[in-house]
Amino acid sequence: MQYLVSVINDNANLATPEEDAAIDVFNDRLQAKGYWVFAGGLGAPGTATVIDNRGGEAMFTDGPFVETKEYVVGFWIIEAPDLDVALKLAAEGSKACNRKVEVRPFL
Repeated sequence: MQYLVSVINDNANLATPEEDAAIDVFNDRLQAKGYWVFAGGLGAPGTATVIDNRGGEAMFTDGPFVETKEYVVGFWIIEAPDLDVALKLAAEGSKACNRKVEVRPFL
């Protein structure tokens, strides 16, 4: 089963060199153990564009969908046999990046 592990932060600071190194080690371990699917960092919320095409014409709005103190700054998509393994891996990812994470299964 695949899981989305969202990395949550409350400021626009990028990872420190130490955090980057720990993330690289964690990513290497995910790949070596076969859990890796994909991962990436995201731009700051101010770089977002919201598109709403539910009506007759697409509406484009600069900025994030919602105003919030915390936002997603990156993510991993992992392949894990069950939720317990996914949660264990997410805890390791949280430690590596020094940020909170949220785990959600793909349906």
